[in-house]
Amino acid sequence: MSDTDSFIDEVSEEVRRDRLFALMKRYGWIAILAIVLIVGGAAWNEYRKAQAEAQAQAFGDAMLEALEANDPIARAEALGDVEAPTEGSRAVLALLRAQAQFASGDVDDAKASLQVISDDVNVPPVYRQVASFKLLGLQAEELSLQERRAGYQALIGGNPQLTLMAEEQLALIDIEDGNEGAALETFQAIVADAEATAGMRRRANQMIVVLGGDLPEAAQDETMTDNG
Repeated sequence: MSDTDSFIDEVSEEVRRDRLFALMKRYGWIAILAIVLIVGGAAWNEYRKAQAEAQAQAFGDAMLEALEANDPIARAEALGDVEAPTEGSRAVLALLRAQAQFASGDVDDAKASLQVISDDVNVPPVYRQVASFKLLGLQAEELSLQERRAGYQALIGGNPQLTLMAEEQLALIDIEDGNEGAALETFQAIVADAEATAGMRRRANQMIVVLGGDLPEAAQDETMTDNG
């Protein structure tokens, strides 16, 4: 390479370097801002996570403290003073409070607490369904057979466990309505359902016996084991 070519390369390199510095001086703040935003965003996310964890911990501690009250009236009042950080936790709190109100004999307030959760569209569906199921149980003497049937039918198709519990109640309504054949089929289906708990199967087997139906072989074996 000649001295002239070397000189031209050195000049070109200097020109590129000068242009780079000029661009950095002119637009470098954009890169700095981007870095600040990235770092700041990560820090904000960590802060939000820490805040959420702290709120959840505080909520859990307050709820457990309220549940330690032996007197159901005091327990209901203590649960009413707990602040819930999310809609889900608020629903759990209301369900627990309704249970305490019912235990204290304050059925009307228990119904009111459950109704609020059942009607709140901002609450996750599973909590609304649980509230509706419990409310139907408390309103058994107030609602007609058709209204209760419609209420339990509306709960079918969501949570598998809640669906089975609703079907169990519908079978009892069928018995009340004189349709023992339909009730027997429902109880037999519950026994065969893989989602059914041991308690559900036990209750269903008992009702099958009462209705004069035949127990599945597995259920007969369990009955013999229990009797032995």
